[in-house]
Amino acid sequence: MKEKIAVLMGGRSLEREVSLASGKRVCDALAELGYRVVPLDVTPELVATLRSERPDAVYIALHGKDGEDGTVQELLEFLGIAYTGPGVVASALAWDKAVSKRLFRENGIPTPTWVTFTASAFKEMGAATALDLLPGVLGGFPLVVKPAEQGSALGLTRVTAPAELPGALMNALSYGDKAIVERWIDGVELAVSVLDGPEGPRVLPPVEMVALSGLFDFSAMYTPGETDYYVPARLDEAVMAEVIRLAADVHLLLGCRHVSRVDMVVGANGAPQVLECNTSPGMTETSLLPMAAAAVDITFQELVELLARAALDGIE
Repeated sequence: MKEKIAVLMGGRSLEREVSLASGKRVCDALAELGYRVVPLDVTPELVATLRSERPDAVYIALHGKDGEDGTVQELLEFLGIAYTGPGVVASALAWDKAVSKRLFRENGIPTPTWVTFTASAFKEMGAATALDLLPGVLGGFPLVVKPAEQGSALGLTRVTAPAELPGALMNALSYGDKAIVERWIDGVELAVSVLDGPEGPRVLPPVEMVALSGLFDFSAMYTPGETDYYVPARLDEAVMAEVIRLAADVHLLLGCRHVSRVDMVVGANGAPQVLECNTSPGMTETSLLPMAAAAVDITFQELVELLARAALDGIE
């Protein structure tokens, strides 16, 4: 009998249902591979259960707050339990888009121009009186407004006129205390998954997403038939090489291990721009990491075991 692996899923984030779907598929794959599987929802009994079960490793299938921001990673390190995916610092850096975008810019990684607002800036400092400056600072409309700390495109709004900005910001800030207003770039949307390999980051074929609605939001991500996917993405050779280089650079810059997914857009000028990095990519039927792995003949079971073994074998 192989090792015991606890699969963390669910939790109380806004991505709970997506996480449960990811977790179930991971549990099924691990069980079929012969591992002893302990499915665990995140409840107040989690720590006591982990201490009593004493798993050899934890597979993190959590998405959203607490699962991707370093919270559960720090807890598992305190308990002395190995886990899949990036560590505490990488998770925290990637989760806060405002911080990671600054790191991108400081390290020569192209990212769309943006401004960050906190709820306090509006409530205590009168930031709302300066919203008229945004089009000039960011290069005009359209813009995109989104929470700085959220996943699955929750709270994302495409804004095409000044009158839409206040409502979009209120929507984004309803998901957290910080919002990003970013220059919208029309172009090819990409998800670029990265796995750790013996010689450094292994970048899987980029996935191109074409949302039928024109906006790759939560509904387009998780509703079958709402998005067309192309794997590998329809890019010319030079652009493809640059996309692959950038994904590896982001993975290394943030200090990711085991896996990451770097989201990008390639504008009309052919220049890729990095939007964000996801440290706990989905594992559902419509998720992009398994799709990219399948394009290089890595089955879902093989992908799950690769990540599980990285934790079990102590690969950093």
